[in-house]
Amino acid sequence: MQDLLLTGGHVVDVGGGHVGRYDVAVRGGRIAAVAPGLAPHEAREVVDVTGHLVTPGLVDLHTHVHPGATYWGVHPDPVAWHSGVTTWVDAGSAGAWGIDALRTAVSSYRVRVPALLNISGLGLTGRTGESTDLAHVDVDAARDAVARHPDFVVGVKVRIDRETVGANGLRPLERALAVGPPVMVHVAAGPPGPEDVLPLLRPGDILTHCASGTAAVGAGPVVREAYARGVLFDVGHGAGGFAFDVLEEQLAAGLAPHTVSTDLHTRCRYGPVFDLPTTMAKLRAVGVPLHDVVEAATAAPAAALRLPGGVGTLAVGAPADVAVFAVDEGPFPVVDANGQVRRAPERLRCVATYVAGRLLPPSLPEPPPPWVPLTEAQRAALDRRDKALRDLLGQPLVGPEGLTEQFPRTRNEG
Repeated sequence: MQDLLLTGGHVVDVGGGHVGRYDVAVRGGRIAAVAPGLAPHEAREVVDVTGHLVTPGLVDLHTHVHPGATYWGVHPDPVAWHSGVTTWVDAGSAGAWGIDALRTAVSSYRVRVPALLNISGLGLTGRTGESTDLAHVDVDAARDAVARHPDFVVGVKVRIDRETVGANGLRPLERALAVGPPVMVHVAAGPPGPEDVLPLLRPGDILTHCASGTAAVGAGPVVREAYARGVLFDVGHGAGGFAFDVLEEQLAAGLAPHTVSTDLHTRCRYGPVFDLPTTMAKLRAVGVPLHDVVEAATAAPAAALRLPGGVGTLAVGAPADVAVFAVDEGPFPVVDANGQVRRAPERLRCVATYVAGRLLPPSLPEPPPPWVPLTEAQRAALDRRDKALRDLLGQPLVGPEGLTEQFPRTRNEG
């Protein structure tokens, strides 16, 4: 007997080899079968998803969790249930000095959170500057943290830009590379710039913000050489790390990003990023095929970090992390970090997110922290959302006709 059966959906599971109309069966929190025409009477719960897109739970390669302990962190659950993201890779919130606390924090989340260890022991407790003092960039401490958490830490993160490293240049990157692969490197306003960073990266290392206008990545010889060498290019949208014109230049040069991620943090969750499906729509807006975009948000990031057990796929035996989307036909305007607008042909609107076969319940987001800069339009939109939620929840759920007598009163006869 299956626990759950999703029937009639259009499955896009490139990593598991299922693309087309399939039913998806779940038993014991894992994928039990993916095939057409599975018997509904053999499942305890049957959900008809005809007309919807069914994918593995999305894997966001670049996020920031741990709110309350870091400048950038957000709580993932209030975003996950309406976005389909079931695996949130925390990209450097904690270094060696804070990794134990991060692990404790993520154990309370409903979603999966592997971590990239920040090469600076400070992690992201501040906005920037964590690697300006090389005493914070302790290779031995980082190696010890990786060794203590082999099932949690899946790589190393280092931010390389003039604010973060100061006069230390590439030395924090060199120390990150000494800890072990893979290393994810953030680039922004230099020096050092991408032309300095990319020659040091090895096959399998990850350049995030690969289409950044701030870092002026472009598609020059150094960029093309790194791509050909096997350096992985990750979108890592964020508040300032994604520009349509840069991505279009790279696509024209044959440099399609390997993975699409949000860099979701407290300064971009209210825009321009919002969530991973919105970021995926931006790749659709510049012509990347839908199946390629889904792969770049499921199987490709899981493979980049060698996530175990079939995460990012619907392979039999994999964790039953599943996202179900309505496909709203567009066009829809989407905007990059620099205000450039393109139009996406469709929008994926999540209607259900399952983690280990369990439907994630609705969860209200925490308010923005006081240090987040918001436009008047953003503040007004948040106020409208709060009022709509208050109005909705302030009304009785149903009227008298929707109720029944739960504890019948005693009635005397005669």
